[in-house]
Amino acid sequence: MKKIIMNILLVPIFFVLQTAVFGRLSVVGVIPNVLVILVAVMGFMQGDKAALIIGFFCGLLVDIFTFRILGLNALIYSTIGFVTGKFHNTFYPEDFKLPLLVVTGSDIGYSLLMYLLTYLFRSRFHFGFYFLNVCLPELAYTLLVALAIYPLFLLLYRFVIKERVKE
Repeated sequence: MKKIIMNILLVPIFFVLQTAVFGRLSVVGVIPNVLVILVAVMGFMQGDKAALIIGFFCGLLVDIFTFRILGLNALIYSTIGFVTGKFHNTFYPEDFKLPLLVVTGSDIGYSLLMYLLTYLFRSRFHFGFYFLNVCLPELAYTLLVALAIYPLFLLLYRFVIKERVKE
């Protein structure tokens, strides 16, 4: 039960972090994608079903508040959650390398899917420019934030698991 409550609370908290907090902390016009961090790490820690649901609601919030195509971000974040959830069996809390690798792949996957679905279909073929000026700076900033946030996820994970063992 605590795991469900934690997941319900984390989605709006990370949405506010993404839009309000890191929106003001942009570096060279780039903000980190903390929702990708949330979805990827939750997929890694909890599995594909939980991350798919978390990804759907993260994406739905982004779609509703950015007035873009409704469902596009929900689809992308859900896909990221489902794919990263497949790495759940290789989750070891002490290992920082694999979660950061999962976040890296998730952020690149998000950027490539957004490029494919929003720019490429409108015949805008500036992939090199997009990758160098949007994808890589966002990836670097997202990884720096992931390094800071991941220990907090571990504390939450240990708290929820410890409480589940007692019950």
